[in-house]
Amino acid sequence: MRLNTKRFISAILVSSFFIYSIVIYTTGTAIDKGVKWRNESSKKGKLIFQRKNCIACHQIYGLGGFMGPDLTNVVSAEGKGPAYIRIFLQNGSERMPNFHLSATEVDDLIAFLVYTDKTGVSPVKRFTINYDGTVNWKGNDEKGN
Repeated sequence: MRLNTKRFISAILVSSFFIYSIVIYTTGTAIDKGVKWRNESSKKGKLIFQRKNCIACHQIYGLGGFMGPDLTNVVSAEGKGPAYIRIFLQNGSERMPNFHLSATEVDDLIAFLVYTDKTGVSPVKRFTINYDGTVNWKGNDEKGN
């Protein structure tokens, strides 16, 4: 192959790579303006949830950390609800630090969790965390199914 042909092919390949990269990194990155928040409080609650990095320990729809429980349906779970959530948010617990949230921030987080609770169901997953950080899944119910 001649040198000019090699340069031409190389230029085409490099150009194709850059064009493809631009398309990949810009397609589908627009903010979804179709999300209809129940109210402004739940929208603020989501921002607080993100800012305090709650997802590092908790899960929403089964995605997130394993230190704390899945919060998808914590509002409608038996024996739980807004009052239960408020106690944890205001005081923390042995495993969850007290973030010293204001009353408004607590209300906003609860509004976000109420909104999340109405959008879907995430079954409680039974798992154990091993000494090396790996996770053994036991299924979605007591029988391991």
